Amino acid sequence: MTRLVQIRNAAGRRVALVEEPRLRLIGDFDSAYALADAAIKQGGGMSDLIRQHLSDQTLDYDAVYKGESDWKLMIPLDFPDRPGRTIVSGTGLTHLGSARDRNAMHSPVASDADKNLTDSMKMFRWGVEDGRPAPGRIGIAPEWFYKGNGMVLRASGEPLEVPSFAEDGGEEAEIAGLYVIDASGTPRRVGMAAGNEFADHVFERRNYLNLAGSKMRTCAIGPELAIDPNFNSVTGEVRIERGGNILWQRAIRTGEAEMCHSLQNIEHHQFKFDAHRRPGDVHIHYYGAHSVSFGDGIQLADGDVMVIHFDGFGRALRNTVHVTPRAESKLVSVIPLT
Repeated sequence: MTRLVQIRNAAGRRVALVEEPRLRLIGDFDSAYALADAAIKQGGGMSDLIRQHLSDQTLDYDAVYKGESDWKLMIPLDFPDRPGRTIVSGTGLTHLGSARDRNAMHSPVASDADKNLTDSMKMFRWGVEDGRPAPGRIGIAPEWFYKGNGMVLRASGEPLEVPSFAEDGGEEAEIAGLYVIDASGTPRRVGMAAGNEFADHVFERRNYLNLAGSKMRTCAIGPELAIDPNFNSVTGEVRIERGGNILWQRAIRTGEAEMCHSLQNIEHHQFKFDAHRRPGDVHIHYYGAHSVSFGDGIQLADGDVMVIHFDGFGRALRNTVHVTPRAESKLVSVIPLT
């Protein structure tokens, strides 16, 4: 599998091929976006283009990954210098585990009787019934949410913020699809990466209509971009570390065989909107979580470390929780142009 990282130092940014335990810098391109754009224009594949432009310069990946180098990890795909050209979104209720957690979150009654089903469980069942349509057919739309533009994305090693107005912050271990829209308006999947979709589950639990606001938080992807991953059945692990000890951990699974929606169906409903096919834009789309620690009663605290690893997707994604002190919220005032 071909895997890339993006890195930067005081002199600029580079893109590198992962050759454990080294990173091999790629010449002529300083971003994964530039590589993808060139591959699209040349009509070839990313992997072949990367091999053609490999340099002789290598770096110690351990030093970069641990923050002991002047090179720092970036998110593995971005629209350089213009974060507003990246749309960050996600699909929920795609995994059985997430449906159970969500149903428990939104209903004090755990019952299989239709009259007691929450809207979450109803939507999940619709996905089971029609989320994997036959080739060439359109299936039912999954739950969809917006997280923000490229400004909300964080790289491995960077903190995920719980803002002062938030009620909570919790990890959501997922794989995300990374896309570029070509000049004709056709979505091109550059690859996939491990992700932490991070959300405010306490706020969401108060009322299902809070879902949209609960998702407007920082989130993470990386550290590696897998160009040609196997996304049939992917095993992984998520854990929470507190004070150097493991507070919670869970084996997780994702991939098409583990989901009630096919990748094709998710991608169709992501890109059926004209506004999501603007040439040049980058899209980061989270495919859904298997399990979250909040479902087991865990509430993350300042300094906790969230570690997410998926087999075949390179090194683990690590992010620390940073809780902004609950000082009195500052009123945001709008000034009218009279």
